[in-house]
Amino acid sequence: MLQYPKFDPIALQIGPLAIHWYGLMYLAGFALVYLLGRSRIKSGHTTSLNVRDLEDLIFYSVLGVVLGGRLGYVLFYKPAYYLANPLEVLYLWQGGMSFHGGLIGVILVMLLFARKKGLPFFAVSDFIAPLIPLGLGFGRLGNFINGELWGRPTDVPWAMVFPDSGDGLARHPSQLYELGLEGIVLFALLWWFSSKPRPLGQVSGLFLMGYGTFRFLVEFTREPDNFLGLLAGGLSMGQWLSLPMVALGAIMFSLTAKRSSR
Repeated sequence: MLQYPKFDPIALQIGPLAIHWYGLMYLAGFALVYLLGRSRIKSGHTTSLNVRDLEDLIFYSVLGVVLGGRLGYVLFYKPAYYLANPLEVLYLWQGGMSFHGGLIGVILVMLLFARKKGLPFFAVSDFIAPLIPLGLGFGRLGNFINGELWGRPTDVPWAMVFPDSGDGLARHPSQLYELGLEGIVLFALLWWFSSKPRPLGQVSGLFLMGYGTFRFLVEFTREPDNFLGLLAGGLSMGQWLSLPMVALGAIMFSLTAKRSSR
């Protein structure tokens, strides 16, 4: 059993200005998406987008992540509460974001961007998909630094006691599992798969299948939200939201398999 290394959530404080590690992780994630995207553009992985397009996509995707993530949390996790307290939807500093909502927000951004540029949607999404996982990994590292979203009680040798859980039980460091699977492994898989020409939609389909599968599996070790618990079938909300991703990704992957490579 390991003791969680208690981190100061504030990385730097200058007078009243406090810079939090969690915010820095998001900043690092978007910066990495930009650097990887520039590299892929310069190496000829896309002829449809240029660096300016990438910059525009990242800027609007930040808005999509924040707005979609917040609205997804409101609608998927606490609809009754926010219906009774609508102004609190705006209280972003209180926390409460949903990856699945953020993904929907980014998809809408890509749809609008592709339409504006006169490009096929999958020409945009296939380019962006391999850039996302390491950014997600930084977000999970931020969760670990904050000591939040801990795992379920366990007796594995690497179990950790998270002080904020309040019960002194050793738990799975599920944030690190997500960092490894949704971040590093998914990135390696998509980067390798997209290194060769593929039919339009295949990379996007693989991303949906990969993320949905890894998230579904990790949720077995992650403590369910205390206000929801486990839902039908003994599954968490995160698992139920991931199942449509896997199904949609599999359909996309199979339907595009016979297309000629782009």
